[in-house]
Amino acid sequence: MLHIDPTYEHTFIQRYNVAVNGLRTSVRDGGDEAGRAHRHPHAHAHAHAHGTGAGGDDERRIGWAFVILAVFTIVEVAGGIASGSLALLADAGHMVSDVAALGMSWAALRLGRRPADAERSYGYRRIEVLAAFVNGGTLFAIAGGIGVEAVRRLAQPVPVLGGTMLVVAVAGLLANLLAFQVLQGGDRRNLNMRGAWLHVLGDVLGFLAAIVAALAILWTGWWPIDPLLSLLVAALILRSAARLVRDSAHILLEGAPAGLDLETVRADLTACLPEVVDVHHVHAWSLSAEQPMITFHVRLAPGAEPAAAVPAISRRMRERFGVAHATIQVDPADCADEEHA
Repeated sequence: MLHIDPTYEHTFIQRYNVAVNGLRTSVRDGGDEAGRAHRHPHAHAHAHAHGTGAGGDDERRIGWAFVILAVFTIVEVAGGIASGSLALLADAGHMVSDVAALGMSWAALRLGRRPADAERSYGYRRIEVLAAFVNGGTLFAIAGGIGVEAVRRLAQPVPVLGGTMLVVAVAGLLANLLAFQVLQGGDRRNLNMRGAWLHVLGDVLGFLAAIVAALAILWTGWWPIDPLLSLLVAALILRSAARLVRDSAHILLEGAPAGLDLETVRADLTACLPEVVDVHHVHAWSLSAEQPMITFHVRLAPGAEPAAAVPAISRRMRERFGVAHATIQVDPADCADEEHA
């Protein structure tokens, strides 16, 4: 199946805004996260909100898409064997990967909803990122297999039954259009949901290409178009796999959330909140693609009250940067940590 760059998603479908409800702000002393900030006899505050968002809806959508594509995969394997089409067999191999990926994504979303416990204070949301990383790795292997077989068939052409290939390709297009419709309302900030959406959108385009190849074979009898299109499919699979692996690895390596520039955060807080004199020791990461987190130290203006400043800072982080989980430490004027910002 063909895959497209997520940066072009808006040319195919309207973006959906997912509202995050139930935001809570709590202020307390001595609550800095262990391992995220140094221990000091300073004022600390921890303000955050946890929400499931559209997780349950995403889980249902991916589950239905899994059922639709699993049924069709069986049909496509049979059609590919009957017609001798490498394009269909290659696509069926990738469909197996898609179905497995959707199943893994569904399981990850379901497990990710489990509440936090004493051993996993952040819960199980990282399972979703791990699933996306593994999914990307399997795509590399599948694309390599398709490429090797395509080169072999270019060297030794194999007859293809264009009629059977055309029927199966049309059926695949219809099945994936249905799955696409199911997934289109999901939250694509979620790596698993985004990967599933891209897989299915790529499948739609892939079956369109298979239809073109089948028609070309029926009209001209030129069989090489089948492995040539398979090579194109393999190249596009690699492109999407690389992006998925890169994004999930970035989260697993505690990279800064996409679009969150730490220098901009510092400048914004000091410019927009008069009670904030300085922001330092800033660390940002993501629990999942749609759940960024941040910790930092602040130095307040003389006379500013931490009990009032911390909620204002948390509100600014939420409204300006979309970060609902912020751990803020209020330091005195002579804080040594400022030297290590």
